[in-house]
Amino acid sequence: MQRYNIFYQVHKGLRAMLYETALLIQQTDFADTEEAEPVITQLEVVLELFDKHAYTEDSLIFSAVEKYDAALLKAFEQEHEEDHQLGQRLRGLITVFFHTVASGDKKETGKELNNSFIDFMNFNLRHMAKEETLINKALWRYYTDEQTKNITHQIVCSMPAEPLALYSKWIIRGLSNTEIINWLKEVKNNAPDDAFRSLMALAQQELNPHRWLQVLDQLSEGAMLA
Repeated sequence: MQRYNIFYQVHKGLRAMLYETALLIQQTDFADTEEAEPVITQLEVVLELFDKHAYTEDSLIFSAVEKYDAALLKAFEQEHEEDHQLGQRLRGLITVFFHTVASGDKKETGKELNNSFIDFMNFNLRHMAKEETLINKALWRYYTDEQTKNITHQIVCSMPAEPLALYSKWIIRGLSNTEIINWLKEVKNNAPDDAFRSLMALAQQELNPHRWLQVLDQLSEGAMLA
């Protein structure tokens, strides 16, 4: 039997955000401040969401495992500290960029940002893969799927509207059509109508027209939109 993966959706969203941001940084001429500023704004959003994600894991997911396997949790907490340090290096380079005047110096700082972001991305891709293997195994050993889904419910309920919307945006960008449809069905069946309508509107906004029509067709076939 396939067990519930507490990380699946959010990690898909975070990976999509990392991939897109890496490409934007790579394409940007940092000698042009006007071109670079929106990319740096996105980079700041990435750092903020990863910080929030690490805090959520520490406080609601890792704490559920710690009582049974403290040694495993210690290793992951150390990785979160390393992740924080990589993020702080990026924030330092952002500060340098905005305090630099000469276009040549800005371009050089852009190269450093690119290299540092690659380090940040590679670390987090490995870290998330380890969580989905090792932390999930611990959760599956000590908790039922229903109990683990309750942790997800606590996470969603504890999150302010703005970061929740940002996570949802990137999750939609990272999921397949079938996964989006299944998510919409789950929200339709278990959440208030406002939450379902908001998620529908977000999916329409984030998906290209062809994908949105495919999703809409399958939802209509299931009579969800009646």
